[in-house]
Amino acid sequence: MSLFETTAFAAEAAGPGADAGIINLIMLAGFVLIFYFLLIRPQNKRRKEHQELVSSLNKGDEVVTAGGVVGTITKVEDDFVKVQVSDQVEMRVQKSAVGATLPKGTLKSLD
Repeated sequence: MSLFETTAFAAEAAGPGADAGIINLIMLAGFVLIFYFLLIRPQNKRRKEHQELVSSLNKGDEVVTAGGVVGTITKVEDDFVKVQVSDQVEMRVQKSAVGATLPKGTLKSLD
């Protein structure tokens, strides 16, 4: 007989819970929804608005380009527009580089 008890009994190991897989799927779906509503949806909306802006450009519209150049459209071509920047200066700009249209008369108020 031994003076010290050296035998140790371990408790049975608990298996993984059945709910762990469902919780992981719910969290993954939550992350996908967060990314959709915070990143993908707003970017698609901006892209759609810009495409509508580019397709609605007409002669006489006052525009601002992505580079900050302000002028009046004098000619609309397939992929480009001619923008009159001053009395004798016209620039050819890609339609996709037009950032915004301005209300009529904005250029006169800038002078």
